Amino acid sequence: MVFEPPKRLVRALGETAPDGDDWLEELPGAAQRAVALRELTVERVQVPGGRSSLVVLVRAADGTPAVLKLAPGRARPEAERAALAHWAGRGAVQLLEPFSAEGVLLLERLHPDVSVRSLPEAKALLEAAGTLRRLWVEPPAGFPFETVAERTGRQAEAMRARAQAAPEVAPLVDVALAAREELLAAPPEHRLLHGTFRQSKVLAGERMPWLAVGPDPVVGECAFDLARLVRDRVEDLIAQPSGAATTRRRVKRLAESLDVDQERLRGWTLFRAVESGVRAGRVGRPRDAELLLEFASWL
Repeated sequence: MVFEPPKRLVRALGETAPDGDDWLEELPGAAQRAVALRELTVERVQVPGGRSSLVVLVRAADGTPAVLKLAPGRARPEAERAALAHWAGRGAVQLLEPFSAEGVLLLERLHPDVSVRSLPEAKALLEAAGTLRRLWVEPPAGFPFETVAERTGRQAEAMRARAQAAPEVAPLVDVALAAREELLAAPPEHRLLHGTFRQSKVLAGERMPWLAVGPDPVVGECAFDLARLVRDRVEDLIAQPSGAATTRRRVKRLAESLDVDQERLRGWTLFRAVESGVRAGRVGRPRDAELLLEFASWL
């Protein structure tokens, strides 16, 4: 089988490696070797798939359905492996091969085409939040994960640089950076977080109704993790005449349901929306940038 990377993956990696990507060029051969080494039977490449990895639906030699995932180093696949091993299937997809080649994960098969986004919005938020709560555990001793301060520090530098190149975003960037500084002054807890949690990261399973996939784990406060969920279906929010009010109600509802401080959730939602909007503008996705920055202005 020829392992051709989906267009979505090629496009997304092109945003982070505009001068070319050796990993993409080597991916077909790497996938062939990973399949042969494990004696897997390939069913199909998942399309459209993710933005940072190749996902292949396979069966093990004994017929067990599984997923083979290959990701470049900059997607931090070893951190993902460490987080999944620590969760051990509690709220998240389970590793079938805890120790394997760098950048290759063998995972239990969920239902890749059925996420909580298929549910009505209120139900989807409820199920997603319940899944996220199970992931918030103490990190392992000597954890190999970034902290929220470290990750957002890198992001803050990129935001400042963008604000200089595009002064129209500077006011929102200033507000977001000020919020970050205040939030980092006294974090209320340090938990292992999913890092990139949203409705599309929660898939239907057999062991449990819903399980999280695709973490980019980080250690910090729970409000940081929940912030990305607040803006789910942002296109629908922007299209509503009452979008701003709906967003504020969503912050309140999610904060109360997961025992998270409402103002801290609002602050991290603001920072993460501005960061995503600025990054979208930088890599040539002006429509996404416009939506995200308008959303941020409501907070």
